[in-house]
Amino acid sequence: MATPGAKEDVLSRYRSPLVSRYASPEMGFNFSERKKFGTWRRLWLYLAQAEKSLGLPITDEQIKEMEANLDNIDFEMAAEEEKKLRHDVMAHVHTFAHCCPKAAAIIHLGATSCYVGDNTDLIVLRDGFNLLLPTLARVISRLADFAEKYADLPTLGFTHYQPAQLTTVGKRCCLWIQDLCMDLHNLERARDDLRFRGVKGTTGTQASFLQLFEGDHSKVEELDRLVTAKAGFKRSYMVTGQTYSRKVDIEVLSVLASLGASIHKICTDIRLLANLKEIEEPFEKDQIGSSAMPYKRNPMRSERCCSLARHLMTLVLDPLQTASVQWFERTLDDSANRRVCLAEAFLTADIILSTLQNISEGLVVYPKVIERRIRQELPFMATENIIMAMVKAGGNRQDCHEKIRVLSQQAAAVVKQEGGDNDFIARVRADPYFSPIHKQLETLLDPSSFTGRAPQQVAKFLKEEVRPALIPYQSKMGGKIELAL
Repeated sequence: MATPGAKEDVLSRYRSPLVSRYASPEMGFNFSERKKFGTWRRLWLYLAQAEKSLGLPITDEQIKEMEANLDNIDFEMAAEEEKKLRHDVMAHVHTFAHCCPKAAAIIHLGATSCYVGDNTDLIVLRDGFNLLLPTLARVISRLADFAEKYADLPTLGFTHYQPAQLTTVGKRCCLWIQDLCMDLHNLERARDDLRFRGVKGTTGTQASFLQLFEGDHSKVEELDRLVTAKAGFKRSYMVTGQTYSRKVDIEVLSVLASLGASIHKICTDIRLLANLKEIEEPFEKDQIGSSAMPYKRNPMRSERCCSLARHLMTLVLDPLQTASVQWFERTLDDSANRRVCLAEAFLTADIILSTLQNISEGLVVYPKVIERRIRQELPFMATENIIMAMVKAGGNRQDCHEKIRVLSQQAAAVVKQEGGDNDFIARVRADPYFSPIHKQLETLLDPSSFTGRAPQQVAKFLKEEVRPALIPYQSKMGGKIELAL
């Protein structure tokens, strides 16, 4: 046990692995105490500046004193004040006032706690989206390069995880990209739909500010507009209770949960392909797959993404329930829940996106394995082509169908009962009935003739939909990412 009064060892306390192990420093800072309380002080400054510009008796000296102490936060004093007052906002009002004695009287003038609390949350949500979007764009860009490279490489398609018609490696990757492009659009929309709470007072009526400005409604409206602009928002919510509507949090976490679903699907596909030895995620030179089985190459990056994506998808349940029980103008049972779910959603999304970027920058394809699997399944898929070729050569369709049915069942028995290779084509070559098309068999079995317009679809999709969507992020496309612990 720790000695009473001694500085606590950080390793003796639980720390969320979302921050200590995985998340980027930037996203970690976005939800940090320093960012939060530094933003509170900036919001108090914006309010004072705007109130001064609209005629309230606030001096330049008071403004300069606040500006000089925005990041001069005595966290120990704030903690002691909160213990005494049981109110975090007032604790920081007192702490700010302690280093700004001249401005003490006008800090938080006319405001309620949610002025700093909710407006800071909205700033942090906006900044969180601004951190996620370039990473998502980089993932899409890396996968687009991969899809372009393998646009023509035939691979066995799967429906119900059973062999289906051929597709190409690049076309399959475009299915992943399309989902991520939808997520990119949804994250952009959710960010751009965010408004500022602004200066609305205790129950959203702006009564305190109307009193400060002696009944001048135009000045109250202008105050709201000025502070909103200073915080970097184009609009504020026209009506609020004490808080902004908690449905906003639902919208935010819904798009993040949807992103989690996309990444879970992508990484599940990669895990299945790794089992087939067709495609693998990066595997480092000294990486150990298993402590007991040295040969193992476990897809641990994709597994991490799936594991954390499940957590991300469940977090949307919190704001759904919170919004449903906000009585009238607000209740405080939202606060503790939101401290956890909002931060965890962005931290988790940050982790799985950066991990997926690492995966997408090092995907390994094994064309020979893919080709071998095609050879095992393609002969059965080519039966209709063989029938059509025989009919063109003068054969009877029904007779040909019966011949193929018998030969294909014999070949299937070799595969399933004897564990042998698919010898259907060898049986066709050995049967005199099919002699009119023996010379055509190689052409009829060319895998590229079974992929339809997959290569053309890849090229058109990347050119017309994907690359244009990435243009706003071009300046942030450089640099590979290393995997977190």
